[in-house]
Amino acid sequence: MAGPDHEATYDVATQTRLLAAEMFAGLDEEQWRRPSLCAGWTVREVAAHLAEPLETGMSTLGLLVGVIRARGSLDRMVDTSARRFATRSTDELVGLLRERADVRLSPPVIGPRGPMADSLIHLRDAARPLGLDANPPPEHWRHVLDFVADPKGTTTGFVGRGHLRGLRLVATDQAWTHGDGQELRGPSEALVMTLTGRAVALDDLAGPGVDALRRRLR
Repeated sequence: MAGPDHEATYDVATQTRLLAAEMFAGLDEEQWRRPSLCAGWTVREVAAHLAEPLETGMSTLGLLVGVIRARGSLDRMVDTSARRFATRSTDELVGLLRERADVRLSPPVIGPRGPMADSLIHLRDAARPLGLDANPPPEHWRHVLDFVADPKGTTTGFVGRGHLRGLRLVATDQAWTHGDGQELRGPSEALVMTLTGRAVALDDLAGPGVDALRRRLR
């Protein structure tokens, strides 16, 4: 059972999926085929990745079987399943995001904060290349900032090892800071996107920490 501390996490995930459904519903065929910020994935694969667990769940057994089928590679499993699910119609993908937005996902090890962070990050993985402003509010990004700044954000693969070392993170759209060292400041969304490997978001950040993080992302 999820404790009360998880209620806000689930609520943010629900609202983000509804926002994503609204954005995807307005895309034309060319936009669905546009490359996303996820290497090798189009916008369609990103939508499929967000929608799939709402139908299939994220049980320990299911994940274990998937990894075994992918010859031990979690990345290969995720890529294969997203591409397979992306063969669904756009109406199906949008419908799943909309109708099952409130599904409570809590996968093993990472818990509910993982799928929540995934929903915000992947929404922007699709929206940024499309030039769309579909973007959760800063108070929702705060939950992701807290997660990626937590050591678990690194151990679960959301943030590269060493990316946070010697940096003071400062959100300019809300009262949030983390760490000590060279300052890296900017909108909450850009901080999260950069820390999770999206170098394109570096252009939205400022401070001496930009060059340090740019080198690490290479």
